[in-house]
Amino acid sequence: MSTRPTTPKTARATTRQGTAIKTGRAAKAPGEIVGIQAGTTALTGRFIVSAGTNPFVSDTRVSAGGPGEAVQAGQLLLASLASCGLGLIQGRAAELGLPLGNAVVEAAFQRHATDKTRYAWIRLAFRLEGVTASQARKLLAHFTGHCPIYNTLRRGGTVQASAEPA
Repeated sequence: MSTRPTTPKTARATTRQGTAIKTGRAAKAPGEIVGIQAGTTALTGRFIVSAGTNPFVSDTRVSAGGPGEAVQAGQLLLASLASCGLGLIQGRAAELGLPLGNAVVEAAFQRHATDKTRYAWIRLAFRLEGVTASQARKLLAHFTGHCPIYNTLRRGGTVQASAEPA
């Protein structure tokens, strides 16, 4: 059996409007549903994820039986928060004409000690060069007020899962 990942034929990003699924790179409108697709490979615990025209490999962590070589689900969650945060902060600084230099975020989580189905905490620490402490707080407030990923995690949101035979 090959351990080389193969791209599933169905691995592509989709947008959903109503009940019809449309594939493509349409501009994101308010309320639009954006999705990704992922599929298994011949190697247990390895997946090909496709987001738009950007396929990548993701692995299950070693402690859960996967190879643990590629980016893992929890890391993808942290990466989405970091990307959303940096994008919003950088964009807002430009809008306000702030002299933002290099911006870096360190993101981490701790698994809950007794409930392995959740994280005890998620923390984001931004370091923003070229701005004052007051400006940094305003930029952070823009992130926390506008990032849908952050706010869905913070406030909770509807999450549904379904399965059916292929």
